[in-house]
Amino acid sequence: MKRRGLPKYVSEFQDRHGKWRTRARRRGMPTHYFSAQPGTEEFENEYRAWRDGAPLDIAISRTQPGTINDLVVRYYRSVGWANLAASTKTQRRNILERFREKAGNKAVATLRREDITRMIEAKLPAAGRHFRNALRALMVVALDAGYIRQDPTAGVKIKRAKGDGYHTWTEDEIATFEAAHPIVSRPRLAFALLLYTGQRRSDVVLMGRQHIRDGRIFVKQVKTKTELLVAIHPRLQEVLDAHGLDNLTFLVTEFGKPFAVAGFGNWFRKQIRTAKLPEHCSAHGLRKAAARRLAEAGCTAPQIAAVTGHKSLREVERYIKDAAQIGLADAAIATVSRTETEHKLSNLDGRLDKFGSK
Repeated sequence: MKRRGLPKYVSEFQDRHGKWRTRARRRGMPTHYFSAQPGTEEFENEYRAWRDGAPLDIAISRTQPGTINDLVVRYYRSVGWANLAASTKTQRRNILERFREKAGNKAVATLRREDITRMIEAKLPAAGRHFRNALRALMVVALDAGYIRQDPTAGVKIKRAKGDGYHTWTEDEIATFEAAHPIVSRPRLAFALLLYTGQRRSDVVLMGRQHIRDGRIFVKQVKTKTELLVAIHPRLQEVLDAHGLDNLTFLVTEFGKPFAVAGFGNWFRKQIRTAKLPEHCSAHGLRKAAARRLAEAGCTAPQIAAVTGHKSLREVERYIKDAAQIGLADAAIATVSRTETEHKLSNLDGRLDKFGSK
């Protein structure tokens, strides 16, 4: 029975012993039976923990104040946590739960900068950066709670990753994928949406006919909440026309259901293998290829960011720098080639003149 004033997905019922109980039920989430009474602060905290996917076994006042366990629970209830994107919550929850398993009973005040540095250095650069960011968020809550006086993550550096992260697809790799998957195939549709919109897979799986507006596609990025209107590239329009799509999501599974982000990633990886492309090719690499193409076409950093939605221009400027290097190098070789040709022609003319005078 749904009582007025209860949060969404929460209802009350009478069990077989005649006792009234409160539970939260939602498709795709575990059913949760509340221990706190509706209307209390404990109930609100418990509900937020269930709604946000926090581990409920530690979310009901079973932790020792001042411990990392306690701090993680507080963070799950904080405004900072509530404001995170769903994908970031999933990633960060995995990080914090692994951390809690190892050090949950330790006092927050015993965390030292050198301890955090050592833990970060034991990880790969990207994993270390995510771990540091998760701890920084925890320390904000710890400072507010009075558990610490100084943030031990302040000034902790991350070793730079070797290389440029995700591989940027080359033109040969793009052509190979297109040759392996006909224009009417689902893999080609997914490929075109990724490459010609320059968006992340989390955004591409949500795109549908309702997002098409006056020759543009509307995107509200899942990760950053940035809203974009991106002109539909003629090649993308060709693919869309070939499919005659009228779905609320262009991309669907073999069962006609929308893709989950992780499921799409696994499926698209199989399509890459089918095309016999290297393992370093990925869905995100097509986003980088889109930015590379824009840079090579002479677009400015703000123009590229208007398509990709990058908040920081630093990465975008790298694409421009790489494209500028390619352009300058091409121009240099063309100049040398032209000079050499002109020199040969000049020498030939001189020999002909000499021959004619004899």
